[in-house]
Amino acid sequence: MTSQSQSYYYGTGRRKTAVARVRLLPGNGAIVVNGKSLGEFFPSAIHKGHILHPLRVANALTRFNVVVKVEGGGVSGQAGAIRHGISRALVAADPANRPVLKKQGLLTRDARMKERKKYGLKRARKAPQYTKR
Repeated sequence: MTSQSQSYYYGTGRRKTAVARVRLLPGNGAIVVNGKSLGEFFPSAIHKGHILHPLRVANALTRFNVVVKVEGGGVSGQAGAIRHGISRALVAADPANRPVLKKQGLLTRDARMKERKKYGLKRARKAPQYTKR
């Protein structure tokens, strides 16, 4: 995808109810999420490692600057959505990345969602205590 001022690669990532719009710009490896640095937005090392995984696999940690806008869901859902978006953008940047990312399972959308609550139950499956008499 090309813009008038700069060229970039785009990828949309989704996980649970979170949606991430990811742009890869040629650069030195800076990652900005909703206007904040990666460490500021995700203090947890687990989430940071999760997000950086596709860049490590494709050997692109220092080739691109990543700009992300993410909304919806919680922290883990947002981290998963960003990971998915980065993976898709890396494939758009270079189709040779596809087999490597696919083998790691980074291009598959994780379809697991929260199950809806049913009437007469306390949660999706938890029933009120049964009393015989």
